[in-house]
Amino acid sequence: MQNVFSVTGPEHIAGKHTLLVDDVITTGATLEACANELLNSGAAKVSIAALAFAE
Repeated sequence: MQNVFSVTGPEHIAGKHTLLVDDVITTGATLEACANELLNSGAAKVSIAALAFAE
């Protein structure tokens, strides 16, 4: 998953706390790659949340 994501407007996330939301976490590779790109582009902090519902 390296080099898959890119931030097109880093000025919008610079110094901000960003929340990534995913529906399922399996290996975490997608979230890790995305979080790393956000952090490398200037985000101050990245938190991750996963949402799921089953009956």
